[in-house]
Amino acid sequence: MQTYTLRDVAGLLGLSRSVILRLVASGFVKPGRGPRREYRFSFPDMVLLRTAQGLQAAQIPPRRIVRSLRRLRESLPEQMPLAGLRIAAIGNEVVVRDGGKPWQADSGQLLFDFEAQVPAAPEAVVRSLRGTPALPAEDWFRRGVELERSDPAGAEAAYRRAIEGAPKSPDAYLNLGVLLGEAGRHAEAAALYRQALWHCPGPDGALLHFNLGVALEDLQQFDAAIAAYDACLALDPTMADAHFNAARLHDRLGREKRAIRHYSAYRRLRGPNEPAAPRSRP
Repeated sequence: MQTYTLRDVAGLLGLSRSVILRLVASGFVKPGRGPRREYRFSFPDMVLLRTAQGLQAAQIPPRRIVRSLRRLRESLPEQMPLAGLRIAAIGNEVVVRDGGKPWQADSGQLLFDFEAQVPAAPEAVVRSLRGTPALPAEDWFRRGVELERSDPAGAEAAYRRAIEGAPKSPDAYLNLGVLLGEAGRHAEAAALYRQALWHCPGPDGALLHFNLGVALEDLQQFDAAIAAYDACLALDPTMADAHFNAARLHDRLGREKRAIRHYSAYRRLRGPNEPAAPRSRP
């Protein structure tokens, strides 16, 4: 079985060595040892450490990440696998779910379930799902792509099947969200992107945050849209179109200095002679 050194883990996940070592010391991960007594991390260790990477990308301070994950490990039975939990950031809190109600990792306090729920599929989509064969998620995704132009309801049904089969893959969420937005179903698109961000935290979420911002703009929720663009840029500072959209909204809301800052960042990334960015998915 392939293993990874401390240097590998830091490079692949973008975590500092101090955070990794503190998570090892807390018992959150338990790597083996190599012939020179160096740490050797397994693939399951990498899966757990990617949780810490996702919290770091959500701007949770390193000390809180380590403290929350240490307390989570201490609060659970030794034999309970952490890989079966869903751990994410909601605001400034580290929140855990194991199939039931979510709770705070720090305190163990139960929370109200604010996870976004996608509205029920329209009847046309339900009809498209009836009698369909069991297929792998990637096949449903390909079917959705093929049906987008000729049969939007069928494409929606296929994308929903793809999400059901692979809830941690962002591609079907992105395509379905755009499909919903083009149909004017902006509230459903926003709810879908929020559901996707719950399942797909970390670097893969940059484009999801961007598309959430577009959907929120269409709902006239401008401050929330700016927050979504800011979250996108926190994960991917090179996303020029997020700078452009945020600049345009700040300008609309009379925040000239913030608008100038984002316009300047956009020009640095795209060049001074580039045309205006699109508002939709890049």
